[in-house]
Amino acid sequence: MDEALSAVPPREVCVTRYLVERNAAQHGDRPFLVFPEAPALTWRAAHARIVEMAAGLARLGVKQGEHVLAWLPTGQDCILLMLALNHLGAVYVPVNLAYRGRLLEHAIRLSDARLIVAHADLVPRLHEVALARLAAIVVLGGEAPPPPPLAAHGPEVLASAAPALPPLERPIEPWDTQTVIFTSGTTGPSKAVLSSYCQGWSMMGPEAWPFITGDDRYFMTMPMFHVGGTGLVNCMVARAGSLAVVPSFDTASFWPLVKRTGATVVFLLGAMAGFLWKRPPGPEDRDHKLRLAFMVPLVDDVPGFAARFGVEVRTVFNMTEINNPIVSEPQPQGRGFCGRLRPGSEARLVDGNDCEVPHGAVGEMILRAARPWALNHGYHNDPAATARAWRNGWFHTGDAFRQDAEGNFYYVDRVKDAIRRRGENISSYELEIELLAHPAVREAAAVAVPSEHGEDEVMAVLALVSGAAFDPAELIAFLRSRLAHFMVPRYVRVLPELPKTPTQKAEKHRLRAEGVTSDTWDREAAGIRVRRERIGGA
Repeated sequence: MDEALSAVPPREVCVTRYLVERNAAQHGDRPFLVFPEAPALTWRAAHARIVEMAAGLARLGVKQGEHVLAWLPTGQDCILLMLALNHLGAVYVPVNLAYRGRLLEHAIRLSDARLIVAHADLVPRLHEVALARLAAIVVLGGEAPPPPPLAAHGPEVLASAAPALPPLERPIEPWDTQTVIFTSGTTGPSKAVLSSYCQGWSMMGPEAWPFITGDDRYFMTMPMFHVGGTGLVNCMVARAGSLAVVPSFDTASFWPLVKRTGATVVFLLGAMAGFLWKRPPGPEDRDHKLRLAFMVPLVDDVPGFAARFGVEVRTVFNMTEINNPIVSEPQPQGRGFCGRLRPGSEARLVDGNDCEVPHGAVGEMILRAARPWALNHGYHNDPAATARAWRNGWFHTGDAFRQDAEGNFYYVDRVKDAIRRRGENISSYELEIELLAHPAVREAAAVAVPSEHGEDEVMAVLALVSGAAFDPAELIAFLRSRLAHFMVPRYVRVLPELPKTPTQKAEKHRLRAEGVTSDTWDREAAGIRVRRERIGGA
């Protein structure tokens, strides 16, 4: 193995403070943050603002290694706050903008933070929860009175004409914690993932994605409380490239904003690619500079997508806790295809006892890396979850895969999302791919609901293409020729929009909890049977 793949990179190569300083010195006039309706921020100007904010945070008592909560929408303030905290060697701990009540209280308590930087529109929610160790708040984006125990500060505290930055207690090292990002909490309370600078660089640096350069501009479709947002910052900091900063993904404005910002690379997660693919074709499809689209999961017709929009398509497997260990070649195809393991990473597919399964069989993917600190270093304040995830010296992803003889990996499902129906295991992911192949279906989620026979029944929850005619019986007929008989849903429910997290993932736990509702169609009640095909005279 190449020694570089097992060595921790020097701090000057992977720690954001030193990278930002280098970029400002060597590429000061190059744009860093580009906005649709405002002047771009150069690397030199960004560095000056980062130092100014870092000095303000230091005046508030923020120390090296301290956790600070960030509750801000994606934008200049949030990106620069992350880099300002890292400039001090402090830890960026972003909070999901949708959190309130118990979810918000859980994140605050788990973070161990005493300072929060929050947008004024979100501050009223702090009055509803216990504040744990929080003692101070910086309010940006307007005025809003925080709960009385918090010492309140306005944006002026992060500004100074002549910032006095205290010296670091020690150099910031690659193994120091850079971010603490909360998991989505789809299977239980959110966990706080500890990620080092080395992990961030191993995940998004030039070694991981050599096909992205400093000449690229990454279009931000993911929020800054998600690794898809923080990872893009690390990606372009490592290359002295630029970010096209937009508030969120929106199908209608996507291509005009890509053109206006000059973006060249994008990551399309969840339903995003499907939304773009199912829009009527138009002249804007090729009127842009976008050259590369990462897509997870792949649409049914990758060559068609690539040709229509004039882009190269790649796919990956990643999560907050790991480092993009699996990456595809251009224009990948195949249901669930993710690519091959990249050098420096090891993967095994195992059963519930961590025993390896044979090629072609489904097993949970477990991972480890040749480089120390290239994966997460645990869950903050949750030693039991850390021990479960890292048992036997491998990180357990919770994702089920299969691998072919050529070393290609295919995603099957989240282990806890798999459906068990009358003795057969069903991948909700594979079923959703076929549901989305129907021309009237814009979004799809497959979930288990209780069966009167024990185990599960299959429910498909759909959102439709605007104006599309839809008949659930016709959908069943469409699926019969595409699915094993046991995968064909019994129940079909249509909603205007699927409930989704801010990262565009369907909230399956909510759909499972709602179960069979009064507006759910039941094919068995409609008298539609799906019989097992007779094969070989059996």
